[in-house]
Amino acid sequence: MIESARQVPRGTTLNADVCIVGAGAAGIPLALSLSGRGLNVLLLEAGERANDPKAQAHYEGEVADERMHSPLHRYRLRGLGGSTSLWGGRCMPYDPIDFEERSWVPHSGWPISHDGLQPYYARANAWSEAGRYAYDARTALPLAGPMFDGFDSGIVRTNGLERFSCPTDFGKRYRKRLEVAHDVRVLTGAHGTALRLDQPGGSVKALDVATLDGNRFQVAARAVVLAGGGLETARLLLNSNDVATQGVGNEHDVVGRYYQCHIAGNVGTLVVNGPVSRVRHGYEVSPEGIYCRRRLAIDPAQQRKHALLNAVARLHFPKITDPAHRNGVLSGLVLARSFISYEYGKRLRDTQPMDAETFSRHVMNVMMDPLDTAAFLSHWLRKRTLAQRKFPSVILRNRTNRFSLEVQGEQQPLASSRVMLADGRDELGMRRLRVDWRYCQADIQSVARTLDLIAAELARTGVGRYEYQPETLEEDLMRYGAYGGHHIGTARMGTNPKNSVVDADCKVHSVRNLYVAGSAAFPTSSQANPTLTIVALSLRLADRLAQKLEPRRAAAEEVFA
Repeated sequence: MIESARQVPRGTTLNADVCIVGAGAAGIPLALSLSGRGLNVLLLEAGERANDPKAQAHYEGEVADERMHSPLHRYRLRGLGGSTSLWGGRCMPYDPIDFEERSWVPHSGWPISHDGLQPYYARANAWSEAGRYAYDARTALPLAGPMFDGFDSGIVRTNGLERFSCPTDFGKRYRKRLEVAHDVRVLTGAHGTALRLDQPGGSVKALDVATLDGNRFQVAARAVVLAGGGLETARLLLNSNDVATQGVGNEHDVVGRYYQCHIAGNVGTLVVNGPVSRVRHGYEVSPEGIYCRRRLAIDPAQQRKHALLNAVARLHFPKITDPAHRNGVLSGLVLARSFISYEYGKRLRDTQPMDAETFSRHVMNVMMDPLDTAAFLSHWLRKRTLAQRKFPSVILRNRTNRFSLEVQGEQQPLASSRVMLADGRDELGMRRLRVDWRYCQADIQSVARTLDLIAAELARTGVGRYEYQPETLEEDLMRYGAYGGHHIGTARMGTNPKNSVVDADCKVHSVRNLYVAGSAAFPTSSQANPTLTIVALSLRLADRLAQKLEPRRAAAEEVFA
């Protein structure tokens, strides 16, 4: 059942077994996985509709360094489905090494194991519509050849895959299931504004909820789950400070700290020897029709040996904003960047405004390359614009065997990288956020060592030559600051309340009925986009909540029978 929170009588208290705040990649799978298990579930979504501009304005906040982090209302959406309405669909599990406590990565280690999350990853793949849970090209693409002909390395792996969702908008895809679920009630336009603790502070007695037209009411639930994303989860915890003066779960000043995204950028030049048929750089289609793409990654044993943070590299075309590539499609994208969404158009903008000469050279590239440009537009219309399962991104015909490497790497968790409350307030009275995202030289140096290993193995096997400029590596990786909408670690999971916010079951250490779902709970960021792990961890939480709450419900029914 889906209703507007405006219809709830003012001043009333709604009761539920589980109240979930946020209906995105974490909240929707969690709510529907609890359905049919003897529990009443209330799912609150702040957006009244998809891409709700009034609700979206409540994401606005401050950024300490605008060069390092995008505005806070970018890369995330309010509305049923949350930010799955704009994601690119890239699915990858975290690697087993990501869950380990690594001596060379301070504050690393998860209190759960990769093996323990594995069954939920397989289910998350189905929720994300990414096909089979098969992330090794040797099993997922049995008829395809290797990434590079003749490349055999025990140091650099080339069989790892990314699998791509449709991309699935969870709000649209699962709306009907939410509508017909008799034990799930969805309220749209419902902004959670404060967690009200009992006087000792050990449990949530009520959640304050407000709508933008002035309605206010409360929710009392046996379990409250915050599933509003890495930024809003921290914001709600910190704003709830009437009983816990530093904010809920923040007895040790950890909420909002250890904020991570990813270190990312296009770096260097790779020249592959031999004919263009020697390398497979684009998207391949699995037997069940899923777009897949290979990556370069360092073997875990070598990560330990060389004390590396986890990272991957994809083959990418040369720098798009430089017209020297002489490619009409790339120049066309640069010229059309104002018509492309912020999330993807950002990387088509150079750090300096385009001068007249550069503009003219881009125009000339388009004019001199009409056949490829026309073919690209036709392919994009058929395979992207009109297709239900969309071609994931721009991939161009390989003419020269020249590439850059698109790096996406883990960053070291830093207590100084944080989100905190700003002085300004939104119209519902909540203090806005101020984000101070930081990285460290260890992040950059780890990428350098990773690229050096890749270069050495490509040269040793005779596959090709990779070169980059060490003196500009940091600039290349930080050109656009923190990578996209990967908001990680602000309510991190751990065994010690002094350096974590939630335990292995995602329960806030100090509050017995408050939980966190989503990437806010991740202790480390891995090399992977977070969505698949968000869904997997939420499905695991659903099982934990069902086990914890259902027996007590049955006992209560026996007493009152």
